[in-house]
Amino acid sequence: MYWTLELASYLSDAPWPATKDELIDFSIRTGAPLEVVENLQSMEDEEDIYESIEEIWPDFPTEEDYLWINKMNLKSLLFETFFYLL
Repeated sequence: MYWTLELASYLSDAPWPATKDELIDFSIRTGAPLEVVENLQSMEDEEDIYESIEEIWPDFPTEEDYLWINKMNLKSLLFETFFYLL
C-alpha cells in the first residue's frame, strides 16, 4: 500500500468518520483511481471507524508541516536578501 497526495485527495470529501467499506464505496462512487480502492482494500481492520485520512496514512502532511516549510523558506529568503543588499 502506498499513498501520495494526489491519491489521498480523492478522500478529502469522504464522509468522515467512516469504515473501510464506506470509504471503498465512496471511492468507487466518486471515480477515484483504482490505486485508491486497492489501498483501502489492503487495510486489515474491517470494522474500525476512521476519523480522518491521518488514521489511514499517518504520514499525511498536515497544515503544521506546510507552516514549518513556509517558515523555513521565509527565513532562507530573508537571509539571502539580507546578504544581497550588503
